Amino acid sequence: MVVLINKYKLYFFNKKFLASVLVGVLLLLFTFVVNFYAGTYATKKGSNSVSDIILDNIPTRDVDEVFVYGPVVLWALVAVLCLMDPKKIPFVLKSIALFILIRSVFITLTHIGPFPDRIFINYPEDLIGKFTFGGDLFFSAHTGLPFLMALIFGKNIYLKIFFTLSAVFFGVVVLLGHLHYSIDVLAAFFITYTIYHISEYIFKKDKKMFSDGLGVLN
Repeated sequence: MVVLINKYKLYFFNKKFLASVLVGVLLLLFTFVVNFYAGTYATKKGSNSVSDIILDNIPTRDVDEVFVYGPVVLWALVAVLCLMDPKKIPFVLKSIALFILIRSVFITLTHIGPFPDRIFINYPEDLIGKFTFGGDLFFSAHTGLPFLMALIFGKNIYLKIFFTLSAVFFGVVVLLGHLHYSIDVLAAFFITYTIYHISEYIFKKDKKMFSDGLGVLN
């Protein structure tokens, strides 16, 4: 506990670090707004569904609770990891923001309708429902975001394995619920890999601070 308190004193009394965190928070909030309008637009413009070699051959399963609450548990873990080591916060925030921004662009480009027998998602709170819309299909955030965390925390082999398995797990979940087409899930891994490397390039200092600490800001 003393070590953690000292970390917070070190980081949260550093103006450059606080500025970087603030930028990350603002970018994330901005991309949430962009995601809302992109998802609304894509859902409104959604056309017909298409056939899918995987979804056509598996029965629909009720994965409602896992789909909704699984990511909540996952992001609680990510929050704990960042709070335990504050130097990781800026790069994680900015990488997630970049992911959401790029995905928002993707979902506005092609307006394929949801698969006909997809399950109905019963959101417990209206706020959660603001992050998914029904027409925001390509590519799967449930798959891509855990994989992004696997890449970000990749130096820790246990976290890398955990987040990669989480990405695969959520990919299976959305397919079982017929909530995404198979291409949405498979493409998420390749697009997310590219997003991670773009983030590394754009946010070089934050990435270096993620690994080395405050020294890079001096």
